[in-house]
Amino acid sequence: MSTPAGVPVRPGKIVAVHVAYESRSAQRGKRPSQPSYFLKATSSLAASGDTIERPAGTSLLAFEGEIAVVIGTTARSVSPAEAWAFVEGVTASNDFGLYDIKTADKGSNLRSKSRDGYTPLGPSIIPASEADPQSLRIRTWVNGEVKQDDGTSAAQLIFPLTQIVADLSQHMTLEPGDVILTGTPAGSTVVAPGDMVEVEVTATSASTGSELSSGRLVTNVVEGPGDFDPNLGSMPAVDEALQVDAWGSREAAGLAPEETLTGVLSQELRAKLAEAPTAGLSAQLRARGLNNVVIEGVCALVPGTKIVGTAKTLRFVPNREDLFKSHGGGYNAQKRAFDSLQSGEVVVIEARGESGSGTLGDVLALRAKAQGATGVITDGGVRDSAEVAGILPVFSTSKNPAVLGRKHVPWESDVAVACGNATVLPGDVIVGDDDGVIVIPRDLVEEVVDAALAKEIEDGWVAEQVAAGNPIESLFPPKGEWKDKFDAWKASR
Repeated sequence: MSTPAGVPVRPGKIVAVHVAYESRSAQRGKRPSQPSYFLKATSSLAASGDTIERPAGTSLLAFEGEIAVVIGTTARSVSPAEAWAFVEGVTASNDFGLYDIKTADKGSNLRSKSRDGYTPLGPSIIPASEADPQSLRIRTWVNGEVKQDDGTSAAQLIFPLTQIVADLSQHMTLEPGDVILTGTPAGSTVVAPGDMVEVEVTATSASTGSELSSGRLVTNVVEGPGDFDPNLGSMPAVDEALQVDAWGSREAAGLAPEETLTGVLSQELRAKLAEAPTAGLSAQLRARGLNNVVIEGVCALVPGTKIVGTAKTLRFVPNREDLFKSHGGGYNAQKRAFDSLQSGEVVVIEARGESGSGTLGDVLALRAKAQGATGVITDGGVRDSAEVAGILPVFSTSKNPAVLGRKHVPWESDVAVACGNATVLPGDVIVGDDDGVIVIPRDLVEEVVDAALAKEIEDGWVAEQVAAGNPIESLFPPKGEWKDKFDAWKASR
């Protein structure tokens, strides 16, 4: 169904493109080779002049000014050359997203972008017959200041609008009134209650040469209720990566540049560590004379878990009733440690290998996740293990329903600890997978992970040769003729 101006008010479907603009790709440091998509609920549609709610307790509501393509004729398996003939027209749209609740849905963006009012559309449609799909312009203003200004030429779009329509049509039937949100250019950032966001799409008329406009799509941001129920689903949680994505840059988010941070892993280094197996990292540490870097006896609550981060240490001492009375209650060292967590940290708990009680439960796990922690390592037990396993990565020695005070007194944090017979210093790099958990000194991590990844490539090549029936003599590791073959193969990649 459409308004008289042709702008859909309840289309059959809304399909959105993740990244389509060169400027957005450059801003995020990743350029997709093919378009990818997600769906937005039709109930998220709003009109020009409507308000959008940012729930109380959240902070990362971001706008994304976009060109909306409205389908006019049923399209199935059409070519790019004919795709525009199936389009009724284009209009302005705003693909709002609440980054505070984005993590749980990853690329689907279901909850973060399908909230009521999160897809304003309109106010008027520019007929496709009058609009060259490579000559459109989109602009976005926040409180009267231009934040986005881009176009749809071949130099500006990674994927032409006609390619997007044709690609979608080979996977699903596009029906009259369906809306395609074609991605946002650079400049998307966070807005707050009291802000006004405007988006306009313009084109030059093919018949008259005059400027055609969708009109300005106006959205006013207000504060709404923040009554999320933790018993129903994931809660809002913000980490540094989400802040950067929502604001558009570390500077805009008010974060220190990565190179000035101590103990914080860059996104590139974190990605390398996530790729490298602990077995390979351990071997590289051993080659450098470090043999006592394995946190022994711990395993993931959920098999297949990978954990990467810098150590936030916490130490428990054996329970003594008078000490638990003075140090166990109130705002104790354990609670203070979890409240002071920084994004990207891993809580490393010294529990002396004592598995006779829990060292954390679901409430502390929720707090750690909300603070942006990447997980917890404890050589003690975990309470509420099923719930904790669904909140964030945890490696422990056991599951135990008993409370902390049965065996432990929370004593201090941010000190050297002995966890699983390994010494861990605050800021050490922690990596865990199905083989176990290792500790890497911060000053060695770059060379260790690069060497481990290089060795993984070599081992993969060796495995292929062994699988082909070759004996392992002089092959594992490659020597002589095999070393020459490996070097030649590597040079050819």
